[in-house]
Amino acid sequence: MAYDRNASARNDAPTGVKAVLGPTNTGKTHLAIERMCAHSSGMIGFPLRLLAREVYDRVVKIKGEKSVALITGEERIEPPNARYLLCTAEAMPVTERSMAFVAIDEAQLAADRERGHVFTDRLLHARGREETMILGSSIAEPLVRALVPGVEIVTRPRFSTLTHSGAKKLSRVPPRSAIVAFSSEQVYAIAEMLRRFRGGAAVVMGALSPQTRNAQVALYQSGEVDYLVATDAIGMGLNLDVEHVAFAGLSKYDGRRHRRLTPPEMAQIAGRAGRHQKDGTFGTLTGSGGHDSEFDPEEIYAIEEHRFAPLTKLFWREPEPRFDSLATLIADLETPPMRPELAPAPEAIDLAVLKRLADEGPVADTVRGLGQVRRFWDVCRLPDFRHQGVETHSRFVARLWQDLRQGELGADYVAAQIAQLDRTGGDIDTLQGRIAAIRSWAYICQRPDWVLARDEMAARARAVEARLSDALHSKLTERFINRRTAVLMRKLGTDAGLLSVRLEDEEVLVEGEHIGALRGFAFQVDPGARLSDRKLLLAAAEKHLSSLLQKRADTLVEALHEGSAAITLQGGALVWDGQKLASLAPGKSLLTPVLVPDRTLDAVPAPSRKALVAALEAWLDTAIAPLAPLRKLDEASRAPDTGPDLRALLITLVERGGMAPREETGVDRLDKGRRTMLTRLGVRVGTLDLFVPAMLRAQVIELWRQLARIAGKPDAEAPAPQMAPALAASNRRPPLGYRNLGKQLLRLDMAEKLLREAHDARAGAERSRAGFALDPARAVSMGLTTGSYARLLRLAGFQPLMPRALAEAAHGPPAPVRWRWRPPRRQVEAETSAPMRRDGAFAALADMVR
Repeated sequence: MAYDRNASARNDAPTGVKAVLGPTNTGKTHLAIERMCAHSSGMIGFPLRLLAREVYDRVVKIKGEKSVALITGEERIEPPNARYLLCTAEAMPVTERSMAFVAIDEAQLAADRERGHVFTDRLLHARGREETMILGSSIAEPLVRALVPGVEIVTRPRFSTLTHSGAKKLSRVPPRSAIVAFSSEQVYAIAEMLRRFRGGAAVVMGALSPQTRNAQVALYQSGEVDYLVATDAIGMGLNLDVEHVAFAGLSKYDGRRHRRLTPPEMAQIAGRAGRHQKDGTFGTLTGSGGHDSEFDPEEIYAIEEHRFAPLTKLFWREPEPRFDSLATLIADLETPPMRPELAPAPEAIDLAVLKRLADEGPVADTVRGLGQVRRFWDVCRLPDFRHQGVETHSRFVARLWQDLRQGELGADYVAAQIAQLDRTGGDIDTLQGRIAAIRSWAYICQRPDWVLARDEMAARARAVEARLSDALHSKLTERFINRRTAVLMRKLGTDAGLLSVRLEDEEVLVEGEHIGALRGFAFQVDPGARLSDRKLLLAAAEKHLSSLLQKRADTLVEALHEGSAAITLQGGALVWDGQKLASLAPGKSLLTPVLVPDRTLDAVPAPSRKALVAALEAWLDTAIAPLAPLRKLDEASRAPDTGPDLRALLITLVERGGMAPREETGVDRLDKGRRTMLTRLGVRVGTLDLFVPAMLRAQVIELWRQLARIAGKPDAEAPAPQMAPALAASNRRPPLGYRNLGKQLLRLDMAEKLLREAHDARAGAERSRAGFALDPARAVSMGLTTGSYARLLRLAGFQPLMPRALAEAAHGPPAPVRWRWRPPRRQVEAETSAPMRRDGAFAALADMVR
């Protein structure tokens, strides 16, 4: 089987194959994109998901979203009529799709121990109908010629030169440099040192998600920081404005042993310096190790002249094994190639997991038949995003297989697994671990027959990865970047000595000279301190600001806990010392805003900043406690037994500050149980209005107005300062909490009290056509005029009766106005809105009337 598969590459290869080979910065990828877009359809396979995503965004701008697809193990954006596919090499649909153009990027990775067999298979068999392009390093040229008959070799020179500049101290590494290390501990240590005397650095590691990596790169590209600290992940897929690459070491652990980098690997990393027509330099850091941390003359020559020993073997593994049994599958995967240019692929982790689980009886006994063996192999090929090794990864694969062998994973189960990872707290390493775990679930959700509601679950996984990536970017930025120092260092250099700095009240003094002030947590520089002879003082103050801000933050936290901090909520912002500490952003509901710390707090050291933010959140909870009655309504609206009519009413009250005209609430349509529930929630069902009595206070209404503005609700009229019972009306909208009576405004609870007295008088009077009299004394004591009182009564359904004429001989004051009451139309309609029985006598009468 292996022999036939190898031979087919030589005998059946289509023509039109071009190999574009050369070092980094030769425009190979750009050429492939141009060629693909010139065809009716095309596909490019990349070594990295993030590189595929970057090119996808570029092609979308040319061809439009409906014509371009992104296909990786963790993400699929595949419109129905997509004609251009950007894929990772493993995800290329080589056998399912016929494309006019096909390209394979970084073909020299066919010699990679873990993934080389994938690139070898694409090199041998991925072909376009009209044109095929193989991109890679010149070291692959002899093997490409041998394995691809009739191939056209095109060698492209580098656009710029690359020069060795020797070893430098970290403090002497020039701006716009990338420092490359080979362990996360070394990356963190270098970034921490750069933060101290250069303002910080962006961080790029292979364990970062593409979104985090892009966010960190954006900090560097925008000039916010001048340094980039990275692992060898920088060597592929990153096009940066780097002028110098400094190696912190020249050896790494490759998963099996600690070894020195090969010259092609050195060149791949060093080639990041000097993009396009701009020349670059490379070198090492002094003090980073022994003689193994320095370049040999032969290595320098090879890198500068781009001359490397060619590859002698490419790794190969049977891409179409048989699935008759686990033993047959393993045997085919370990079959050696029959071509001298190919070598058996080292045991990759997918094969190691397969063999490990095949030796376990409880797992192996569940794999029976061709279909089960094929499905089990697909599960074993789940990438080890966590990099925890064969033993740990095989345990995860075994659990996944036990769930999958009976069918697809349930949406509830997958959603619960994803939800467990949806936590943005923790340190950098914790967030990296969660991102690796969610990438595993993103891969699982992309499989066509593994998960029910696949699209929904895949979208959830991507959303969680995005949130975790944002949190990780914030953590990296918080730990390794001091923006203010970075700005000053770019201007001042490194000669700001350690001068004495102190804080008197809010004034910052350096060596006794006033150079600025702290307002809140913002350092405001004295304009006079910007003179060139004071640069040293400014830099020294900047270095000490961190400790000054930490003390100030700790003091404020203590005051917040004691309740003595003079913080106010103004316009949706928490203000202290005349400066904004945080602002409020829309949350899940109007009453649960999110606290967003102000950027001035970025300069506070992380532990103190975290404690301060927590104290501010506690203060905010106390500040909006007066809105607890509305929170009670909001929570009740989410209860499952509330019912649609009552839920709509409660939402209306929350969005209107706990008060609304009765005719606009639909309360009269509620049954007795729902109305009882409404009363228990603290809502007063008045004759004309529904309102929450606790909300009829100016301070509480103003607090609600601020939250409503934050939530994007229409701005309501400001409350009356003292919330007097009655006010004179104006041309403006009546303030919240008042009923408009024409020339006067009456507070809602006062209006309800007057109408309740009127109903009590009506109930106490005997039924007679003479009506009943009302005492206006209470209305007068509230400040209402007779006209306003009469208008209130009419609005509630009370109607005045015409007084009887006095006899000719009668004398004395006119008789008091007497009233009668009729139910308002809305109440009558609510009472008669029950459906009519179609078999009753009244239904028949209604038909006769019609």
